[in-house]
Amino acid sequence: MPVQVYLAPGATDMRKSINGLSMLVAEQFELDPFSGHLFCFCNRRRDIVKILLWDRNGFCLRHKRLEKDRFLWPQSEQEVMSISGQSFSWLLDGLSIEQVEAHERLVFDTV
Repeated sequence: MPVQVYLAPGATDMRKSINGLSMLVAEQFELDPFSGHLFCFCNRRRDIVKILLWDRNGFCLRHKRLEKDRFLWPQSEQEVMSISGQSFSWLLDGLSIEQVEAHERLVFDTV
């Protein structure tokens, strides 16, 4: 089963750690925090993202804080959003997850 990336709607209190975030996933989003999928949360200022992941025998929590600029977090505050891995990469790189297309990758022949 491929890994899914889920974005939490709106702003999340970044004081929450593994226990609080896994409870949000289970109770509010009605998803399984032990599934191995990525669950992503953003603060109100949109300069911090936390990513929760179950990895075989324990939780991993990744935290990214921007020193300048803001994440282009989706405006929907209604429900959890599932996005592709590519869209997730765009989000962390400061791009919109709604990119229509990107430039093609160039491959050079080495002779």
